[in-house]
Amino acid sequence: MVMAALKYYARHPGQVVQALRDPRGFSARLSNRLDALVEDRLVVRRRPIYSICEDWQDRLHAAAGHTGECQETDSFEQLWRVISARLSAQGYRIGPESYFGWNDGDLGLARAIWCLVRHTRPAHVVETGVGHGITTRFILEALDRNGSGRLWSIDLPPVDPAVAAQVGAAVDGDCTKRWTLLRGTSRQLLPKLLRQLGRIDLFIHDSLHTARNVKFEINQARRALQPSGFIVVDDIDLNSAFAESVRELPKQRWLACEARPVVPDYRRFNHKGLFGLILPATLH
Repeated sequence: MVMAALKYYARHPGQVVQALRDPRGFSARLSNRLDALVEDRLVVRRRPIYSICEDWQDRLHAAAGHTGECQETDSFEQLWRVISARLSAQGYRIGPESYFGWNDGDLGLARAIWCLVRHTRPAHVVETGVGHGITTRFILEALDRNGSGRLWSIDLPPVDPAVAAQVGAAVDGDCTKRWTLLRGTSRQLLPKLLRQLGRIDLFIHDSLHTARNVKFEINQARRALQPSGFIVVDDIDLNSAFAESVRELPKQRWLACEARPVVPDYRRFNHKGLFGLILPATLH
């Protein structure tokens, strides 16, 4: 496995030069690469079969304590158009495989996060993975409209400077005053951050999607989560990590949701079409 990872970097000498300027970052990237290779070889990335929750928005709102019709639809759609226009103006796409092979801008995921932040008014929000910063922007705008709360984001900077320049491209304006961006891996930074914060109200995983990393992040977040808090996990259909993490939970405590992609023929691109919600322990 180590040889396979080293061969990858041998084929990309420019990345090695950049990575050696940051030895700790290089070590983290090599570890991530090994994780992915191990999972591929051991076939632990088998995709579980979920029972999709068709009415996840209603159940999310009920869990968030919101009754009646959601009044956030218009504001969400307006902000979606603003973010899309900003990225387009910078020459970036939005949607399936728009961030170097990964999806960036799943409509359902963004809507779920927007409503969670607006309705639950969290004080401490933590996310892993930023990409173009679409969900980051939605979180920050929602916090700003709430008039309270703060977001901490953990993201390992890409080696390629051109790619690194795209991180957080969707984020601008006054909402950045509520944002702390920590550069590194979740394995390096998440435990320390959660100890510093003490308790969090909302956790969002959208970083390295290996089973090992997903389970690590969920376990870390669970220990710091308020009883009324939520966990959101993107791309749960990539491996069995989410299914294993919620195995002991009652079914009403977690939901598997379709990402509601931007393009109708989304599934021809790849199979990354689901996100998961772990609902508050107070519902048990």
